[in-house]
Amino acid sequence: MEHTPSRHPRRRPEDVTPGETPWPGPDARMRAIEAAADQALLAPSVHNTQPWILVVEPDHLALHADRRRQLTVIDPAGRELVHSVGAALFNARVALAASGWEVRVERLPRRDDPDLLAVVHAVEGTPDSHLAEYAPVIPRRRTNRRPLASDTVPGDVLTELAGHAAADGTLLVPVVRDEHRHLVARLTQQADAVQNADRSYRAELRRWTNRPVFEGDGVPPRSVPQVDVRSPVDMPQRDFDTRAAGALPPDPGDNADRTLVLLATPTDDRAAWLTCGEALQHVLLELTRQGWVASPVTQAVEVPLTRNRLREALTPEAHPQMLLRIGHAGDVAGAPRRPRADVVRNSSRPAEPPRIETPRPSARRSPTTEPPAHRPVSDGRGGTTWV
Repeated sequence: MEHTPSRHPRRRPEDVTPGETPWPGPDARMRAIEAAADQALLAPSVHNTQPWILVVEPDHLALHADRRRQLTVIDPAGRELVHSVGAALFNARVALAASGWEVRVERLPRRDDPDLLAVVHAVEGTPDSHLAEYAPVIPRRRTNRRPLASDTVPGDVLTELAGHAAADGTLLVPVVRDEHRHLVARLTQQADAVQNADRSYRAELRRWTNRPVFEGDGVPPRSVPQVDVRSPVDMPQRDFDTRAAGALPPDPGDNADRTLVLLATPTDDRAAWLTCGEALQHVLLELTRQGWVASPVTQAVEVPLTRNRLREALTPEAHPQMLLRIGHAGDVAGAPRRPRADVVRNSSRPAEPPRIETPRPSARRSPTTEPPAHRPVSDGRGGTTWV
């Protein structure tokens, strides 16, 4: 596709406001692509694994899956890994639009490289003003697992969210009927019990909630509530407090009448998973912009039996991908992030100094290594978190 060269006078990229086309030139484009990589790194990911590798090129950003960070117990097919990369892809699209570039995306561009999930090109043309509006929202988005207030999301907001999801090829279904709400609650309880009966599942959870601070990943105590596993609740959250050090208020569990939405796709392949990740981040950023908080509740989508039951009841023509709980709650701290130099390849920027927040042990622990046995481990509800 040919694009008419820009006729804007030469201006510095920092003088270009979102929605404008920058003056053409390799330096401006490269700076925009580097900035897109920065914003992609802030995307949510399953267990905060950040399972991506970003490669910067003069006219595009390539997003690869990092299979070393795949959760092999709860996500053996890599569905949630691809969701995570899709969320990073959406952030990159937003950043390029905000820098004044039109965006062209190649999804799954090479059959011989299945882990190359997307290539995002910055081209001269008309930037997407709707996407650009989300640029200041990206750093504010949080996965919030605090108890939700009793108010529910208005219908017009849910309709707007459904439109945004549809733009990214995904169906958003509000769970509004009482029988469906109670069904989702029962299926979540059932899946929660199935997962926690699996020792390998609990071990995988512990690996990603006992991470060294300098790794910049995983789920830290500041992001999780305390959970009383002896008190049954309608919609159990996941118990990530494997150190018995959760910093958020105790979790009373959600009632079945809290706002829930289900994201689903017409097919259940990598292409659908990727666009669902884009739709997920689109929805999360719109909620953040409007002052709502959200967090995934994915137990029932991860267990095949309960996932099939969800599909039969709520989306018989589509495949369930993600359940979100939405409401109002107090703020939470941001999640840790991996050092940029560990994730971004071929960058023109000098590597930042190492972020040493605590003394380094004599050897860095592999993500597949068990934590020391003497650490306290909860017997409670474990599972997937996106932070």
